[in-house]
Amino acid sequence: MNKIESNKGWLFVLPVFIVVAFSAVIPLMTVVNYSVQDVFDANTRFFTGTEWYRTMLNDPQLQGALVRQFIFSFTILAIEVPLGILVALMMPKKGWQASLSLVLVSLPLLIPLNVVGTIWQIFTRTDIGLMGWGVRELGYAYNISRNSGDAWATIILMDVWHWTPLIALLCYSGLRAIPEAYYQAARIDRASRWAVFRYIQLPKLTNVLVIGVLIRFMDSFMIYAEPFVLTGGGPGSSTTFLSQALTAMAIGQFDLGPAAAFSIIYFLIILAVSFVFYTTIMHMQKDKTTQKTGDS
Repeated sequence: MNKIESNKGWLFVLPVFIVVAFSAVIPLMTVVNYSVQDVFDANTRFFTGTEWYRTMLNDPQLQGALVRQFIFSFTILAIEVPLGILVALMMPKKGWQASLSLVLVSLPLLIPLNVVGTIWQIFTRTDIGLMGWGVRELGYAYNISRNSGDAWATIILMDVWHWTPLIALLCYSGLRAIPEAYYQAARIDRASRWAVFRYIQLPKLTNVLVIGVLIRFMDSFMIYAEPFVLTGGGPGSSTTFLSQALTAMAIGQFDLGPAAAFSIIYFLIILAVSFVFYTTIMHMQKDKTTQKTGDS
């Protein structure tokens, strides 16, 4: 009887599956259909098989955008995850200070993506922008429209400012979920601050860090609005990422077949890397749990 009642609960999930089917599965199948055809107009199209996939995989522009995408994603993860943990550790735990810090930390997350790009575009201008003017006054010829290094550093700094609060909030929630008994035992044992972090806080943050890393990787791999507004993909193509290259192909050139194949490859890359991330972290956590069980 309990099993029948439990199965009926799936009826509440059915609307979600229907919405997902219309909003994700059907458009995905449409893209797959276009990726194996050469479309000239609404009534003229030819089957091409895997030709567009081979063309895209051998396209130097796609390969360059893919390399830039991986460099960007792993760079911001290497910065935002440790920085987010540090911010979470420094945030107050109780009182009005905790509420105020949560509000202040959350503010960058409330700003729309295109507005973030606009803010930083103004902020980095050497004539009216505080950052651009300050760097110029220090004697450095800062110019994101001509210097690819400046453009890269600015995009990374912008992303760190915008998305580190997400990691910090996730870590803060994980820290607040740790029972006080752990800290009391650490004080009795006179554990150092580093030992508390290493053996109590960091292991308890594993689950939220997995979520944070996966979310940030997928978001960073699909970044579009911020660098498009800030640098337009330049100078040259030095800050042109996969999403910008795909948009230029699909909308600018209206190459539907190659763009569709590009989209499927894009999707599979995100899926594969996210799966590797998740599997690796889960195996590491499982190995640590097994080791602790064996030691005890």
